[in-house]
Amino acid sequence: MKPLRYIAAVALIVAANSTVFSSAFAADPVFPPGARVGMTPLVGLNKARTFIGFETEDQGVKVLVTDLPAEAYGEVANAFKANPGGTGGIKPESIETAAGRAYYTVETGKENAKDGAANVRRYSMILPGPTFSGYVAVQVPENASKIYTDDAIRQMFASAVIRTEVPVEEQLGLMPFKISELSSFKNIRTLAPGAALILSDGDEKTGFEAAPFMIIGLIGSTAASPDDRGRFAQQIAATIPGVRDGRITMSEPVRIDGQPGYETRIDATSGKDNTPVTIVQWLRFGAQSSMRIIGSSPRDDWTKAFPRFRAVRDGIHPRG
Repeated sequence: MKPLRYIAAVALIVAANSTVFSSAFAADPVFPPGARVGMTPLVGLNKARTFIGFETEDQGVKVLVTDLPAEAYGEVANAFKANPGGTGGIKPESIETAAGRAYYTVETGKENAKDGAANVRRYSMILPGPTFSGYVAVQVPENASKIYTDDAIRQMFASAVIRTEVPVEEQLGLMPFKISELSSFKNIRTLAPGAALILSDGDEKTGFEAAPFMIIGLIGSTAASPDDRGRFAQQIAATIPGVRDGRITMSEPVRIDGQPGYETRIDATSGKDNTPVTIVQWLRFGAQSSMRIIGSSPRDDWTKAFPRFRAVRDGIHPRG
């Protein structure tokens, strides 16, 4: 079970590494681009520039919005019921939202600043979603606490809403590349808005492994030299999540959109039902990073799935 305090710390670290509003509310809930959790932000909070959420103009107040696994909400709800008094002096509170009952905590901590450590107020809320848990983390420095009070943050939390789908064009617009071909995949979703994209025929309820799916994103590394590309491709292929008993059946250089690349194929087992799958990984090498394209299909569907994977791959181009 993950304590609320731990989840809060993780979320705030994510916000910090990705390099929240005056006391009146705006009229309608706002969804940060790519997010499935929205809320009515306090006046003075605008869409963040370097993470998914909101922030003040001086970036002092931050509101991080993200998804957690579906089971996270149940774990927090059970912890609340088992120990309503909280732990370590942090008492969880419940609040009703349009999405259902949410739980949040408030604590005071320290943050490093240019002129030394400064006191900050940290708020963490989890709420239920249909196939995920919504999560919101707020950080308010002491010099803004008279405006962004506990009551104001609670009021903002109460305005939280969930959307089950994010428009495809909105999601694609966040990616650092353009995709002109989606090969009739039924579901399109950013795993991490602006960082990785999944195209699938399955969904979060049924599981992705039982049907063809693709994952597309950038990795912040590349082969040291042309001679190192084969080793690099196989090393990266070994990190594909959820794969068991993998066996590389082919790994060879290719050209992708006129750039050097590498194609690696793997036979493996994947998913809770131990589905036999065939996986293709394409790497397109750049000077500082690499495009990584993964296609996975149940082995019986591979012949039909592979042309779809290749069509998506060939429809990916640099943005602008």
